[in-house]
Amino acid sequence: MGPVTLVALRITLASTVCWLWLLISKTPIRIPKNIVGRMTIIGITNTAIPFSLISWGETRIDSGLTGLLTATVPLFTILLSHHFLKDDKITITKTFGLLLGFSGVTLLLSRDLEIGKMQFNLWGQAAVIGATFCYSISSVYNRRFLQNQNPMVVSTYALSSATIIIWIITFFVETPITLPNIPMTWFAIIWLGLIGTTLAYPLMFGLIHSWGPTRATLVTYLIPVTAVTLGVLALDEILDWIIVVGGILVISGVATVNWHAWLPTLWQIFASKKDYPSLTK
Repeated sequence: MGPVTLVALRITLASTVCWLWLLISKTPIRIPKNIVGRMTIIGITNTAIPFSLISWGETRIDSGLTGLLTATVPLFTILLSHHFLKDDKITITKTFGLLLGFSGVTLLLSRDLEIGKMQFNLWGQAAVIGATFCYSISSVYNRRFLQNQNPMVVSTYALSSATIIIWIITFFVETPITLPNIPMTWFAIIWLGLIGTTLAYPLMFGLIHSWGPTRATLVTYLIPVTAVTLGVLALDEILDWIIVVGGILVISGVATVNWHAWLPTLWQIFASKKDYPSLTK
């Protein structure tokens, strides 16, 4: 099936489940019209455009290169946040942490980047980079204009608006629409819709509101770490030095960017053990 049809099915399922969740949980869903408009912008910049660009781009470039390009989200985000947010400015520590983590991602994905066999389609790469830039814009916009909104409500309205837009585009660019006829394809769509969207969106939006966009988008660095770890545990892949060093670099980068959050906690734990020796036993 076409890449836009995939996106349409994925977010249709996700938005439907989100609405069911709001109704079952009796979450208030009446919000001002201007807020609805802002959520629609999130739906366009965080779902409709990037989902379509990545799905289309991956028909032309390999998944390893796609993962590497997607990891540029925090790099774009820190630049946008510095200009549009007062509480998420560029610092030397953040910059060093982002570059450290990105070097780890590059090292991890180098295992899949066989230069002689790679597809370096320029338009495919441009599509994925365009998607990452959209994610960065959406994260900063979400933080600035939807800070006090329920993340689940934001997700539901954003996904609903994106669903309408994507189906209109689908009928224009992929008619006649071809639906999957293989069970595994339907399983993949359900997985992307429920786990990768319905569950992930409210969590991500919550992180953006509480942590800020730069720190929240660091999750893109952890994706390849998770992937290669599962490869070793579930697929009997070899644990080589690239996985170890790359994982250490990514985790070190994330820790460096977030040192303001974890350092005071460690200090409190250390201080409490010093004052109350019994805690160490």
